[in-house]
Amino acid sequence: MSLPGLAELRTLPRRLVLTLPTTGQSVRTARETAEQALVEWRIGLRHPVADPALLILTELVANSVRHAADLSPTLTVILGAGPDSFAFGVHDRHPDRPGLGTLRPAAEPAPGSGLATVMELTLGLGGTASVLPDEAGSGKTVWITLPL
Repeated sequence: MSLPGLAELRTLPRRLVLTLPTTGQSVRTARETAEQALVEWRIGLRHPVADPALLILTELVANSVRHAADLSPTLTVILGAGPDSFAFGVHDRHPDRPGLGTLRPAAEPAPGSGLATVMELTLGLGGTASVLPDEAGSGKTVWITLPL
């Protein structure tokens, strides 16, 4: 199975793919792994994109745990960075997608929801967010790209 977002990831010089159980502990593991990657990739935790990116990632993993665990015993966290961008996605096997194609600012997700926060942060940083179906059509990746 090819994960959505991997094509973009392959163009980035730094990358990491992590498969985790769809449990609450995975939220912390994903965040700690992303923090370590930001440091190792010399972006650092003080970069203006770091805190919002970690919050977005945490929310996406928490959404998969909350909404997809019944149909998706694992989730995949995809991280990548290049000289001008930090990109990441969360893939699960649940077929429901939060909107079709590109996410829209708070018009799709309810204001105050986790996805509204994701969109507000992503767009505020000049980034993009997409929901990409997987090859089998039974899952999706929420893919975020933020400029550095």
